[in-house]
Amino acid sequence: MTKKIILDCDPGHDDALALTMAVASPKIDVLAVTTSAGNQTPDKTLNNAMRMLTLLHREDIPVAQGNQTPLVEPLETAPEVHGETGLDGADLPDPDFKVQPIPAIELIAKTLRESDEKVILVVTGPMTNAALFLRVYPDLAKEKIDQIVFMGGAMGLGNWRPSVEFNIFVDPEAAKIVMNFGLPLVMAPLNVTHKAQIMKDEIDQIGQIDNPVAQAFHGLLNFFEQYHENPKWGFKGAPLHDPCTIAWLIDPTMFGTDRMNVDVETQGDLTRGETVCDYYQLTDKPQNTEVLLDIDREKFIQLIMDTLQSFSQK
Repeated sequence: MTKKIILDCDPGHDDALALTMAVASPKIDVLAVTTSAGNQTPDKTLNNAMRMLTLLHREDIPVAQGNQTPLVEPLETAPEVHGETGLDGADLPDPDFKVQPIPAIELIAKTLRESDEKVILVVTGPMTNAALFLRVYPDLAKEKIDQIVFMGGAMGLGNWRPSVEFNIFVDPEAAKIVMNFGLPLVMAPLNVTHKAQIMKDEIDQIGQIDNPVAQAFHGLLNFFEQYHENPKWGFKGAPLHDPCTIAWLIDPTMFGTDRMNVDVETQGDLTRGETVCDYYQLTDKPQNTEVLLDIDREKFIQLIMDTLQSFSQK
C-alpha cells in the first residue's frame, strides 16, 4: 500500500536526497513539502526545496515555508557542512512554480483534512514546524497523523555538541513537544545514520548515471563528502542522515531497531538538545519511539542507485 507523507525538511544535501527518494518511490506519495530553518536560513531552505522539485519535475507538489526561527533560541545554521546556498556543489534550476501563500502549519492542516487516509509526517530538519502544528491543531494531528518519522538525535553521540545532534540542537524545545505529544515515533539517530555512509567510489558510480538528477547528485555528494574527510569523524565516506527516514518507509527490513522511551534535555549547560534514550527501560515512561540502530548499508546504497537510475527512464 502506498504511504502518504508530508515531508518537513531544511534542504541540505542529505535532505535533497531524501526528497528525491520519496518522490521516485512507487511506495510513497508525497502530498506536500514544508520547509524549516536549519541547515541554512529560512529563505535558502525554501528555495532549495523549490529548486529540487523543479529538477525532479514535481512542481505539482505544494510547498510552504515554515517558522523563521526556533521556538526559543536564535537560529544556528551549518554553512560549513552545506555551503553558502545550503546545496553547494551543483547548478540547480531556478524554481518555475510558486510557493503556497500560507504558512507550513496551515499547509499541513489543509493536506491532512483533504486526505482520506492517515498521513505520515516525516521530519528531516529541526522540529519547529511539527511542534507548532501539534500545538495549534492537536485534535487534527491525533485524528490524521499515523506516525512521525524523523532524523535527529542520538544515543550517546553528538555531531554539533559532544552529545547533541544538529537537528535537535537547533530547536530542542520543539523536539520535546513532539516526543511527548503521544503519537507513534520512528527515530533515525546518528547511531544508524553514521553507518549509512556512501563511499567515494559509489559517488563516482553516480557520476556514470546519465540523467540530470544523478548528475546533480554527483556534484552535491562530492561537495558534501569533503566536510566528512576530517579525520576526527573516522568516516570512510559521507553519512547520509536524512535518507534513512525514507529508506525505512520503503523497506524497513534493511534496519535493525529497538523500542524505547526517548525524551529531550532542554536545560543542561552541557547537554541542551541531547536525546535521552531509555535503552534499558530504567524509567516507567512509555516506549514512545522505535529507534533505528543498524542498517544493511549495501542494500541502502543500492536503493539510492536504483532511485537515481530511475530518472533515466522518465
